[in-house]
Amino acid sequence: MIRKLLLPVIMLVAFAGGLVTGDLLRPAPPEAQAAVPEPGSDDLLRRHPPGDLAWFRFPNQFFVPIMRGHRLDSVMVLSLTLETPKDAQEAVFQAEHRLRDAFLRSLLIHANTGGFDGNFTAEGPMRRLTGVLLQTAREVGGEQILNVLIEDIARQDQS
Repeated sequence: MIRKLLLPVIMLVAFAGGLVTGDLLRPAPPEAQAAVPEPGSDDLLRRHPPGDLAWFRFPNQFFVPIMRGHRLDSVMVLSLTLETPKDAQEAVFQAEHRLRDAFLRSLLIHANTGGFDGNFTAEGPMRRLTGVLLQTAREVGGEQILNVLIEDIARQDQS
């Protein structure tokens, strides 16, 4: 009799374990996730026709070290451009050094929290990265920064 009940009990326990594991691995609902602005979806971007936009390209790339323990594992290299209204371009140019410092700090935090691990170019990780960069840009440069464009991104592994 016990042999007949053993298989259904094992299946029930495995099913319950799968449900619990699935619930633990489910991503947080959107309202519970960090409030990161959605790149390019801002109402400010819709208020400016394409001819009224300007772009500020950082003249130097950003180099972000990826550390594993106490050794350099790889280096991320990024080229960034900011999208702004034309009348705000001079203000963004004046804030270049503060923006660069803030971006580098945000990129280092992103790297240290595993943001560049695995498939960092998949849609989800890239959306989080551009959202963090846009939030950083707006904290320093104000709402006049409409979008952060990642023009180049590469990881150079150390041998």
